[in-house]
Amino acid sequence: MADSWKTRTKLVHEGSRRSQYGEMAEAIFLTQGFAYDSAEQAEARFLQSGPDEFIYARYGNPTTRMFEDRIAALEGTEDAFATASGMAAVNGALTSLLKAGDHVVSSRALFGSCLYILEEVLTRYGVRVTFVDGADLDQWRAAVTPGTKAVFFESMSNPTLELVDISGVSEIAHAAGALVIVDNVFATPIFSRAVDQGADVVVYSTTKHIDGQGRALGGVICGTQHFVRKVAEPYLKHTGAAMSPFTAWIMLNGMATLDLRCRAMADSALTIAKALQGHPKVPRLIYPGLPSHPQHDLAMRQMGSGGTMVAFDVAGGKEAAFRFMNALEIAKISNNLGDAKTIATHPATTTHQRLPQDQKDALGITPGLIRLSVGLEDADDLIADLMRGLDAA
Repeated sequence: MADSWKTRTKLVHEGSRRSQYGEMAEAIFLTQGFAYDSAEQAEARFLQSGPDEFIYARYGNPTTRMFEDRIAALEGTEDAFATASGMAAVNGALTSLLKAGDHVVSSRALFGSCLYILEEVLTRYGVRVTFVDGADLDQWRAAVTPGTKAVFFESMSNPTLELVDISGVSEIAHAAGALVIVDNVFATPIFSRAVDQGADVVVYSTTKHIDGQGRALGGVICGTQHFVRKVAEPYLKHTGAAMSPFTAWIMLNGMATLDLRCRAMADSALTIAKALQGHPKVPRLIYPGLPSHPQHDLAMRQMGSGGTMVAFDVAGGKEAAFRFMNALEIAKISNNLGDAKTIATHPATTTHQRLPQDQKDALGITPGLIRLSVGLEDADDLIADLMRGLDAA
């Protein structure tokens, strides 16, 4: 019956486990270990654990397993492994798969920490990495060879909201025998259909929309049972990347309202983008939900929405951008996203600060660029707040 459930029903009920007490709320099993009825039972469990049998919290936990089952059902994958952060998920998905001599092709437009893993960590251990313009399928065709082990990209890039054609890249990668790993944070699990479009592995920072309240760090790797349990899990459980049961409980509670929140935020993001369009102090506006966005058709085909993020340049560069941000009263200055509270970020001096200037220029991360994560406040109040900021800029 659960297979026929719609998204909102899955977000409330999927993966639920109840103790003998029949609790309604998901239980938090705050335990690092589990007792056995006998030495023989302990031996048997270490040899082969059943679906509802646990050994150690670093390997798995009933609360964490509820979250993994729920997010896998939502994403449409066979399994999932919850991690301590989004970057633990990215690192785990890549590092567990790749070894010295392997080749990976990645889009160039990535979050700074993702770039660090690809440029610094993987290459240190002999992995060959090729970067391409993620929106250019011809560059993917030229870079992916029969020896390529994996491709990696953000389905919507941070912070300039460039989309990668998941179906197009997946077709190229699969023809060469490569695995498709997608960081889907900006697309959200609500607007994403990455697996249907060819992705083999999908990673999220659950810190963002899935929690949605700015409370806890978390991440998750979604994929086939083979990839999750045979490739990723051995690496993750032995290197300590597991999500805590308390964090998993927070994420479970966040998921109950995920669909409602993401759709409300995306509606407000579109309203805000329309209000900013043509403003004399906004020389560049980036929102895939607007017909003026060069990838609008792809956004509608791939997500059916423009998403919850808006990016724009404030005329006057860094100084004007700072004046804009400092004048905001509702939107908060922070570097998180996907929160119920609207957040303004200056990528050039925060999330992407470590990038050399030529890379910032190539990615469109200008001194005046603002990344706006639209929250749940009234859209009219947010527009008034942004206009106040632009007046100050």
